[in-house]
Amino acid sequence: MRVRLRVNGVWHEVDVEPRALLVHVLRDLGYRSVRVGCDTATCGACTVLMNGRPVKSCNVLAVQADGAEIYTAEYSDEVMERLREAFKRKHAAQCGFCTSGMLLTAYYLVKRGAKTAEEIAEGLAGVLCRCTGYQNIVEAVKEVANS
Repeated sequence: MRVRLRVNGVWHEVDVEPRALLVHVLRDLGYRSVRVGCDTATCGACTVLMNGRPVKSCNVLAVQADGAEIYTAEYSDEVMERLREAFKRKHAAQCGFCTSGMLLTAYYLVKRGAKTAEEIAEGLAGVLCRCTGYQNIVEAVKEVANS
């Protein structure tokens, strides 16, 4: 099947098998920030924004994303750059495996207007981090959300 995806503002047309997962199609297109973690939609490392909402791309068929607007962690605008800088400043990333999923989910939360640590922590719950304990991540997102 042929699908069209707009990834970070660039249109791609690709032939995919009906069972192909979005995570694999994005990685085949060169978007390496999309991680393959658990393949069970548990860890959130594969999180992308699809039509403005965070989705776990290991749980989405590529054909379901036909015509969709997809953002990966390679996407850049003012909010994403501020989040990246805050993550660095607050030491919100350690091993980096979850960072792309965290950044995209954080981007969604900031755009949606989350301001409190509770809202942010709840919003980030779908992305597992095994290194940081989340406190620095929540602080980084809160800094950007409240600036």
